[in-house]
Amino acid sequence: MDLQFSPTSNPLPLFFAGYLLLYLIAYSILFRSWASKLRPEASSCAISLAHGTPAVFLAARAIFSDPARDFHSANTPLQSLVLDYSIAYFLMDLVHYLIFYPTDVLFIGHHLATLFVFVTCRYLVYHGAVAILVLLVLAEVTSFCQNVWTLASARRSDVEIAAKVFDLLSPPFYALYSVVRGFCGPYFVYRMFAFYVTGTADAVIPKWVWISWLLVVVTAIFVSILWIVNLWAAFFREKKKKGEKKVR
Repeated sequence: MDLQFSPTSNPLPLFFAGYLLLYLIAYSILFRSWASKLRPEASSCAISLAHGTPAVFLAARAIFSDPARDFHSANTPLQSLVLDYSIAYFLMDLVHYLIFYPTDVLFIGHHLATLFVFVTCRYLVYHGAVAILVLLVLAEVTSFCQNVWTLASARRSDVEIAAKVFDLLSPPFYALYSVVRGFCGPYFVYRMFAFYVTGTADAVIPKWVWISWLLVVVTAIFVSILWIVNLWAAFFREKKKKGEKKVR
């Protein structure tokens, strides 16, 4: 049965309230026993878990249920719903960073740039959601692993099972992230560029909009690649140290 959504209803405030409530529950109840310096990050992971994997399935459904899907097709009600779902999450997580980590310019900048892309697609041009939702799928397909990895990393120094989960999860998470951000992401961005540069979409998506989208995405991919390269380097350094200890 097809899902029907009224184009006049705006669920954004409701989504934001849901993320806010979940964050407060995670901070005050779920992670109450954690050290105070770890609770904000853990609570952020909680709302990320609520957003990431559901967003992948919702976005995929929104893309494939659109018979006229294209990089410049009009946004369907379901596609707009998924954009609102993600806008609400990034707004809530942005509030989290502004309160607890106001000097973390990298993540704050990332969230602001991501919101710019989602908001312009949803509320300014009303077209191009297919391309943006594919990017959302690529960005969030690794989120479950990343959040579990982050939570395990936060407690690996004092909880044995967390250390085991971190060690077990790191290689496959790094590998998946490397493939998605190092190959799939750049390839899809190339597809977007090849389409938009023809001018086919200029009537519904102004040139400055799609250029800004591509600049944001290329920057995000570049930073992601630097991040995962550093993680791989740290992984192999630690592995080498363990090997040297065994030899001794």
